[in-house]
Amino acid sequence: MSMTSSSDDATTMLAPPHPLAEFWGYFKQNRGAVLGLAVVAILFICALFANWIAPHSPIEQFRDSTLVGPAWTTNGSRAFLLGTDPVGRDILSRLIHGSRLSLMIGLVSVTLSMSVGVTLGLIAGFSRSWNGKIARSLETVIVRLMDILQALPSLLLAIAVVAILGPGLMNAMYAIAIVLMPSYARLTRAAVSGELNKDYVNASRIAGAGTLRLMFNCVLPNCAAPIIVQATLGFSTAILDAAALGFLGLGAQPPTPEWGSMLASAMEFIQSAWWVVTFPGLAILLSVLAFNLMGDGLRDALDPKLKR
Repeated sequence: MSMTSSSDDATTMLAPPHPLAEFWGYFKQNRGAVLGLAVVAILFICALFANWIAPHSPIEQFRDSTLVGPAWTTNGSRAFLLGTDPVGRDILSRLIHGSRLSLMIGLVSVTLSMSVGVTLGLIAGFSRSWNGKIARSLETVIVRLMDILQALPSLLLAIAVVAILGPGLMNAMYAIAIVLMPSYARLTRAAVSGELNKDYVNASRIAGAGTLRLMFNCVLPNCAAPIIVQATLGFSTAILDAAALGFLGLGAQPPTPEWGSMLASAMEFIQSAWWVVTFPGLAILLSVLAFNLMGDGLRDALDPKLKR
């Protein structure tokens, strides 16, 4: 009986931990990453339940309460915790609904850029092993195109794309996706180039696996870790670029509650009503910082070289 229990204890001690438990163990060692994850979770909760959390409608105007200060100031009101803007709209409600818009912009932009960029990176990485001059020249064409896109300043490129397509929320998301695409293509190509010469890929080829199966079933899952980290960091870039385009009037159009457009509409009151620019700016700062911290934690947890 004692021998059986001791063998069970030894088996339990030798059993490997669950991958999610192991991942969380490495991730929580970075306190900044845990803090960033908490802020991102709050943003998602605000985005999902904005209609119930926000005390007022984001576009409702209280004409008798224009430029009311936050609740703790002398001219503040408990009805508007963070004050109102120049036309009497509740800033807290607009910030909460703006989180939904910012996360939607990040999700759509990152999804589009990652889908196209990863596909181009796979093609560029695999084209070395294909026969024919045209197939081998695909890598050069893709790499040079990505070099051209990355040579241009990201905000300037986004402005140029929006100027061609026209101002608007969807066109801003397309522009941000084009700006983010080269980083995914180059990262995927580099990761694929490092995986193609490994034994499991050669074994899959010998077993008769086709090119598409090698791409998406064999190689891509082993390149997922850096792509996931880049996608997390791309969220912060997308939010920042969307705010910049909204500030310039090329993104979401009024009265849409977007953080960048909120800053643009309140710039003339920066000295007389500090809260109309401070709180939207803090929302952009905290969200971008949270995604960057979470991305650093994901990099540390997913990269075996950085594990202790």
